[in-house]
Amino acid sequence: MTTNGDTMTTAEYAPEHTPRLDWATLAPDVFKAMVRLDAAAGQGLDTKLLELVKIRASQINHCAFCLDMHSKDALAAGESVERIIQLGAWEESGHFYTEKELAALELTEAVTVLTDGFVPDEVYEKAAKHFEEAELARLIAAITVINAWNRFGVTCRRVPGHYHPGQYK
Repeated sequence: MTTNGDTMTTAEYAPEHTPRLDWATLAPDVFKAMVRLDAAAGQGLDTKLLELVKIRASQINHCAFCLDMHSKDALAAGESVERIIQLGAWEESGHFYTEKELAALELTEAVTVLTDGFVPDEVYEKAAKHFEEAELARLIAAITVINAWNRFGVTCRRVPGHYHPGQYK
């Protein structure tokens, strides 16, 4: 990339990687079941909260395809660029989020990472204070589903950058 002062005049980007496997085409029944499970898990949850959770799990799991998708879906739902950018440092940027959103993000991290092999009681209890039981059950399901999507994405090397909001709905 060459620059002229502060202005870029040309840019050369690395080529896109090649996906390993088009699992959705090869296992369409599984893909369709995942889409239905994803929709069921998210019922009744705030769309912006759901997208923040999906983005955060995808950051942790390094799923570029899902980051692309859910960032675009969040923006389409009216989420701010600033809040999306701050997700990688949500603990230091807590003032960007509500207490309920912070509890959901903390639960997302605990369910996604499972460092100690379980979700700590204090993390679960904090989420339980902000979500009714049915809503909490849906949130846990949504976190679990995005983790499954992330694993498909990173294993099959799905290519980011081509998703359009609502494409898979």
